[in-house]
Amino acid sequence: MKKILILGVGAQGSTVAKMMNEEKNVNVIICADYDQKAVDTLVSELDKGEGVRVDAHDRASIVAAANGADLIVNGLPLECHQNVLEAALEVRANYQDFAATDALHEDWIESVRILYDAYGPKFKAINRTAIIGTGSAPGLICAATRNAVRHLDTCETINNLVYEGVEAKRLIPFWWSPITALTDMSNEAYAVKDGKIIRTEAFGLPVKREYDYMGLGHPVTLSEHCHDEPIHYWFNREKYFKGASNINFKYGGAGVEFSKPLYRAGLLSHEEEEVNGVKVVPFDLVLKHIPPAPKYKEEIKEILDEGLVMDTGCMVIEAIGKKDGEDVMVETHVFAPGLAESFEKAGITAEMYLTGQGGALFTKMFANDKFHQHGLISSDMLSYEQVDQYFEYAEKLGITLETKIKKL
Repeated sequence: MKKILILGVGAQGSTVAKMMNEEKNVNVIICADYDQKAVDTLVSELDKGEGVRVDAHDRASIVAAANGADLIVNGLPLECHQNVLEAALEVRANYQDFAATDALHEDWIESVRILYDAYGPKFKAINRTAIIGTGSAPGLICAATRNAVRHLDTCETINNLVYEGVEAKRLIPFWWSPITALTDMSNEAYAVKDGKIIRTEAFGLPVKREYDYMGLGHPVTLSEHCHDEPIHYWFNREKYFKGASNINFKYGGAGVEFSKPLYRAGLLSHEEEEVNGVKVVPFDLVLKHIPPAPKYKEEIKEILDEGLVMDTGCMVIEAIGKKDGEDVMVETHVFAPGLAESFEKAGITAEMYLTGQGGALFTKMFANDKFHQHGLISSDMLSYEQVDQYFEYAEKLGITLETKIKKL
């Protein structure tokens, strides 16, 4: 029986807690956050829940809460990650987070390198597993990418394509953290070209794709987007991605269409400027006027009752390479509930459902002893057996894959 500590009881942490409440191999779920009210609310909905208030900026506070835990699920802001990693090592617990990016260094590549090279050996030395980047992207999409690449003998190109096609009648530019969304939108993206990692311009290198199931009747545009996946794949391209030398993450949808004009006008700049004698930071001013992503059931229901402009989207992996001497593209589509269906299933948004459930599936694998690797891995480093297990679990939540192999 497993004891799990969930640090941060927001959308992701609470989804994991509720799923683990149904897991037969888990007997205690410790819900921890600085917000005692949020902790108490979540614990009241669980049969196996215990609550504790934690200050994640104080490592000793985390250690005290984690005593005896088999797994720490880190759903906290990135600035807390190092404290949580060190606490996991101190109490000899396994570790899971939803994203790592610049958690340990302002340069994303260096941050990931530190995680692999410094923390990997530390977790291996205590015979524990740490897995980073386990939401929907990174996370679910990484497992799906591993699944796509398995069909190739050698791989040249990987494209991860995500289109967010949920649009409400009221203004909701982003269905997740606006500050995270706008930061990712306005930063140069990471990509891999000819085996070397490069930076690409925000909103650059657009491509068009059309998929009948989206029901739009026209192609959609996806462009470069600052995300974790190309960095992880670049580090692991030889062992896990059959030598892929060109890797891109592209994003599209209402959030991109909202953000691109702001970026072009300089309104996503973090540089202070003076306007009519007043010093302002354009990014901060824009952020102040963007409504937060809806997270409460009553609010989501109200949005659905008002009606949606559209409720569609796609998550697609394109893996291009050689199979039996021929040039082919493996095209994998991830299908998951949209907003209306996610609300019907769990009373949450599609973004919360996919990110939370995507992460909870990794937690379920921990609970059922499906990780044999000791050390630190990212979600793109699963074995094919683990990939199969992940999607076997996912199918029960309405998250499925469809893969086609096309000759080029």
